[in-house]
Amino acid sequence: MQYKKSDFFYDLPEELIAQTPAEPRDSSRLLIYNRAQKNVEHKIFSDITQYLREGDVLVINNTKVLPARLFAHTESGGVVEVLLLKRYDINTWEVLVKPGRKCSIGKTLIISNRLSLTVTDITATGERVVKFTYEGVFEEILEELGSMPLPPYIKTKLKDKTRYQTVYAKVDGSAAAPTAGLHFTPELLKAIRAKGVYIAEVLLHVGLGTFRPVKEDIITDHKMHSEYFEISKDAAEIINSAKCDGRRIIAVGTTSVRTLESAADENGFVKECSGNTQIFIYPPYKFKCVDALITNFHLPESTLIMLVAAMTGREEALDLYKTAVDKRYRFFSFGDAMLIVGRSDDEKEKPQDIVDKD
Repeated sequence: MQYKKSDFFYDLPEELIAQTPAEPRDSSRLLIYNRAQKNVEHKIFSDITQYLREGDVLVINNTKVLPARLFAHTESGGVVEVLLLKRYDINTWEVLVKPGRKCSIGKTLIISNRLSLTVTDITATGERVVKFTYEGVFEEILEELGSMPLPPYIKTKLKDKTRYQTVYAKVDGSAAAPTAGLHFTPELLKAIRAKGVYIAEVLLHVGLGTFRPVKEDIITDHKMHSEYFEISKDAAEIINSAKCDGRRIIAVGTTSVRTLESAADENGFVKECSGNTQIFIYPPYKFKCVDALITNFHLPESTLIMLVAAMTGREEALDLYKTAVDKRYRFFSFGDAMLIVGRSDDEKEKPQDIVDKD
């Protein structure tokens, strides 16, 4: 079946778009959907320990969001917004600029007396390639001058930069947060480990393409954005051991799903690797590695809701979203979460797929 983007539309009242993060992090609401039993439960995110069991592998994305939004000025005094997208080398970046008309090749922009940039190229899609000139350590200057690149639907200024980072963020490089991970606290992770759950860290640097709408009517015509990922030797060993034993691989967020499914062979095994992925997951799709998913509620007609629909089925996904709207869940980056477990009807079910509630 050829799906249209309109097949993934749902009505969302604007007031349900979360403008601020929950406090504390794990006090967000959690919708649990069991695909095997086809039942829905409503919990608080800290209750997730009830749905995890010894031997599960929780796969998290340890990317760190750069304070990637900068404001520069031209020689004539015009203001230009610069958003870092992708690092090419130590001084060269691909960036998004607004307004673009002020940023022709060769143009120099001043950000501060310590930092400036020169446009060296323009990509086919209009992004600029720039070379930075600076005094000192670039990352330290960026931390001082940059601000968090919050999604356009968040209008409220973020008081604490760390609230748009996961508590396990390590590796600089993302233009947006892997938001399903924002619900975890150090204490919750400690409780999860104490239950005998393994935690495997992978890396995918989230690009702004995650917010770009699907413009094509037929979704298969959509060109997916490219994002850099890594799977370490240690993570591969944890994941592969679980696959051998028939234990569950639970991905935290769509970024972890895209990383695992990009790297997995037909039997669901992964190996130490790195590279760029443009994987686009939409129904029907047979997951090779991932058994369960923790995810936020995503924009209508986005590639992210299409990925969720690939796991649940399109109609089920839209039903779940309608339930979340009816129950007044909070949506998008700072919103509430959903845990999808169990096997669907077209997958061979194993005893361990039924959720434990210890």
